[in-house]
Amino acid sequence: MTGSRDTDRFGRWAERVAALFLALKGYRTLARRFRSPSGEIDLIARRGRLVVYVEVKARRGAQERAEVRDRQRRRIRRAAEHFLKLRPELSSCDQRFDVVLIRPGAFPTHLKDAWRD
Repeated sequence: MTGSRDTDRFGRWAERVAALFLALKGYRTLARRFRSPSGEIDLIARRGRLVVYVEVKARRGAQERAEVRDRQRRRIRRAAEHFLKLRPELSSCDQRFDVVLIRPGAFPTHLKDAWRD
């Protein structure tokens, strides 16, 4: 299971890089790897009155695709709803779904408002 462990380690590294990248852009991390019964959100961040649910896509090569499929979007949406139930003070904030693409040796790519439900 070395490959699985390496993949997990790579994913965690990418999430740390994404959190740092967003912090440099003025976002404050509220949660990492937020888990709910319906799904997981890699990062939840806030900047002012905006709460951002971030899917981190870690890719080893430049040619690898970084899409978020419909089924995954629905799970992230349900997890976001669960997060807001736990943090009702944030329910009046604007909400957005972003993707941060991480590739070794490349500057992170931040896709704001990557999808809407």
